[in-house]
Amino acid sequence: MSAAETGNAIAAMGTVLGPDVVAVCRDLFDAEQRTLAARIPPIATDCAYGPDARNRLDLYREGEAEDLRPVVLFVHGGGFLVGDKGGQGGSGPENWANAHVGRWAAANGMVGAVMNYRLAPQHMWPSGAEDVTLAVEWLRANVAGHGGDPDRIFLLGTSAGAVHVSAFLKARDDHADLVRGAALLSGLYGVTPLDERDMRYYGPQDCYALRMPLTAVMETRLPLFMACAEFDPPRFQTEWASMLQGRLGRHGRLPRAHYASGHNHYSMAMHLGTADCRLSNELLSFFAEHS
Repeated sequence: MSAAETGNAIAAMGTVLGPDVVAVCRDLFDAEQRTLAARIPPIATDCAYGPDARNRLDLYREGEAEDLRPVVLFVHGGGFLVGDKGGQGGSGPENWANAHVGRWAAANGMVGAVMNYRLAPQHMWPSGAEDVTLAVEWLRANVAGHGGDPDRIFLLGTSAGAVHVSAFLKARDDHADLVRGAALLSGLYGVTPLDERDMRYYGPQDCYALRMPLTAVMETRLPLFMACAEFDPPRFQTEWASMLQGRLGRHGRLPRAHYASGHNHYSMAMHLGTADCRLSNELLSFFAEHS
């Protein structure tokens, strides 16, 4: 499928969310992502970074690591309720979703780490921030043995994963000592009201102001990269635009930002590693700047 045909298919879906849209997006990138998956198998799978069965991560690296490489920890989306790191047990190329971000990092000279985390409603706030913290601590203690530099860890989260990365910034006052930067794709930070799905993770509406990571994202001095997609639902676009404006007012400058034209809430992260390099180039430039 050509780039134009892919763009037309994404535009035709509009800004709706749901498993049917996920399936269509996955089909759009399946051929390219299977090729990447066949080329870069994991170098370690199901590494236990914490005590829960979901506290597992996989590592990806291409070639031998003569020098320690920057590390990108990817935190998947799923509305707090679903999602998986993919690539379990080194399974075949068809199981590429989410694992592909680790492979993309590896293909670009880094070590990619892709984590699972505990899911709502069994595990509510602040389990996401706790799991990101545990994963970062595990990487700092262990990633050098896999060719990664524990002093050059970057976080990359999409949707609920971006929220959990943001909550890590809120939970850890020393976050800037633990990671070099954070890239947030289509997250919800506390600008717009909770919806019913959010409450299955955060609890009742009256917990909203206390538990959302808005202040931490607004105030942190950690280098940030913030993105949204042209066909993100309006709520996500409002969050992105408001955070850019808020940080401009507070810090006197915008954070590094990207508007993913021709993409939707799912395709923005899902297309990393394909021929569409616009977001990839921006992320790689951000990582290189702060490595």
